[in-house]
Amino acid sequence: MNTNSNFERISPRVINKLGENEIFVFGSNLHGQHGGGAARVAYEQFGAVWGQGVGLQGKTYAIPTMHGGVDMIKPYVDEFIAFARLHPELKFLVTRIGCGIAGFTDEEMAPLFAEASSVTNIFLPESFYNVLSE
Repeated sequence: MNTNSNFERISPRVINKLGENEIFVFGSNLHGQHGGGAARVAYEQFGAVWGQGVGLQGKTYAIPTMHGGVDMIKPYVDEFIAFARLHPELKFLVTRIGCGIAGFTDEEMAPLFAEASSVTNIFLPESFYNVLSE
């Protein structure tokens, strides 16, 4: 395993419970129809709001990934990173956003989160760190 200190901030592969200040960060669609994948988990377990496709809701944070290419997703990732910086009291556990139903690869999505790797309250999937450390 890489000795990069960021590996101390790896989000769990499977998230089925959250601590008091933990936020489940998932890929959504702009219409907030959380019917499958991590979005469904967010809706059924952590308070994601049906019809809300962006931002903080319950113990979740939605980043839309189903409306276009990586260039269309990047502004939402940047907005998330800015939000996380404003809320250091929260711990953001990022799922493999965009790498499920949306059909993107880790190699496509991880670079969008490069700036997040230095934000101490954002935890990224190990697969994203592996791409970022190449």
